[in-house]
Amino acid sequence: MSQNKRALVIVAHGSRREASNEEVRKFVESISGKLGKRFRKVEAAFLELAEPSIPNGIEKCIHTGAEEVIVLPYFLTAGRHVTQDIPAQVELMRTQNPNVVITIAEYLGADERVADLMASLV
Repeated sequence: MSQNKRALVIVAHGSRREASNEEVRKFVESISGKLGKRFRKVEAAFLELAEPSIPNGIEKCIHTGAEEVIVLPYFLTAGRHVTQDIPAQVELMRTQNPNVVITIAEYLGADERVADLMASLV
């Protein structure tokens, strides 16, 4: 798949505190700048309490012409949200968009570099 046909949706939990949601959006914007042209679009989405929702985030990417959407859970552990809630919403979008490849990447905390980063902070 051509890289310019790929999009990335970074999924955070969402918060009642809008400043926290905006922090996630700015973080995603920063990541987008670091990825260069690897993705057609990099979008923030939220599981609950904030917009855009996961389906809306995926739809935004599809509307830009993405033929492949990678969903990256911005979570530290494989709790219910990572193992059930996000996959259920992604499956719904796969059903509604059969011509788009939608995959879920490993959640953030699954990467051993997170432990190295935490250790470097103290």
